[in-house]
Amino acid sequence: MRKLLVGVSLIGALSLGAPALAQPPGGVKVGTLSCHEHSGWGLVLWSSRRVRCVYSGANGSARYTGRFTDAGVDVGYHGPSDIVWAVFAPTTRLGPRALNGHYVGGTAAAAVGVGLGANALVGGSDRTVSLQPLSVSGGTGLAADAGIGSLTLANVPGTYRPA
Repeated sequence: MRKLLVGVSLIGALSLGAPALAQPPGGVKVGTLSCHEHSGWGLVLWSSRRVRCVYSGANGSARYTGRFTDAGVDVGYHGPSDIVWAVFAPTTRLGPRALNGHYVGGTAAAAVGVGLGANALVGGSDRTVSLQPLSVSGGTGLAADAGIGSLTLANVPGTYRPA
């Protein structure tokens, strides 16, 4: 039990520093990205899970699919979770595929039954889009991870809905 508490404390401390790894590259908040992450196993040094996401902004909404990968310490079973990010971009005019691309940043999470985590990521078109934690992920499982997270997003064709 003591090792678990030390691990959770370490992950909590790392999550406080995670947003510093992915500061917005400048720009304004243009909307939110809500993602559902599928369950999977942490394989000690990495894990990879599918995501389904919905972007909602002032100019419209769109659906995305992708994959979230952790590189670092990742041990245990991650149940499905939901994550909401604030989306920052250099312009308020985002098109239907504006969030397509690869994002990288700090990540930390822990779960014993119900868990919490945080991810702050930068990427997309020429690394100009930033995803900042708006609400921490809520999930289930028996796991702990900390390290570098990456998210790859691809627009689901035909899902863009102008506002």
